[in-house]
Amino acid sequence: MLGIKRDVPVYSAIAKSRVESSSLELGEINLAGDDQADRTVHGGVDKAVYVYPATHYTAWSEQGFPVVAGDFGENASVTGADEYDVRVGDVWAWGDALVQVSQPRTPCFKLAMKTGRKDVIPAMIDSGRSGWYLRVLRTGEVVPTSGHMTLEERDPVNPTIAEVYVASFTNVTQLDDDRRAAYWALLDRVLAAPALSRQYRDGLESAKRRREDRDAG
Repeated sequence: MLGIKRDVPVYSAIAKSRVESSSLELGEINLAGDDQADRTVHGGVDKAVYVYPATHYTAWSEQGFPVVAGDFGENASVTGADEYDVRVGDVWAWGDALVQVSQPRTPCFKLAMKTGRKDVIPAMIDSGRSGWYLRVLRTGEVVPTSGHMTLEERDPVNPTIAEVYVASFTNVTQLDDDRRAAYWALLDRVLAAPALSRQYRDGLESAKRRREDRDAG
């Protein structure tokens, strides 16, 4: 249990422990020994693995958030990749497994409870340091420490994780006509990405309708 909110227990698997073993089984839902506490809103096949760029930890510390690997609930910390080059639909080989980028992470109140900082939510949104989720295309043994993820497939038409975040959180009403047109084009490109998770797509389509209504008004 993570804590109590409005007198209701909050269950989460956001707390992670470092794995020292040389190999670990990756199934369709999660790594062996891990779990997803509330699959109605978190987890499922499109969020089997949460990946976070290790280079972000220094930036967080400089902002007054002293964090280390695992503090955001990530399953894997990586170097050599971040939100500006990783694209939705990228397929990566990790040990014997094959994984695919499905969506960025949207911070929620559980992250605030875990870190003890409510301001971590707007800080993650404003910075775009979200990390990304993977779905498992092929289960298998992975190397949790000092292992490698190798890019196997990428469609350059697909949006980057950073672009998905821009499409998700831009305030359209504050844009001029040219930037507004560019925003709608970006949003359409994000929604056209075949590998974008259904849950994230549904949220974006709902937000698009609301923004179109506000824009029209």
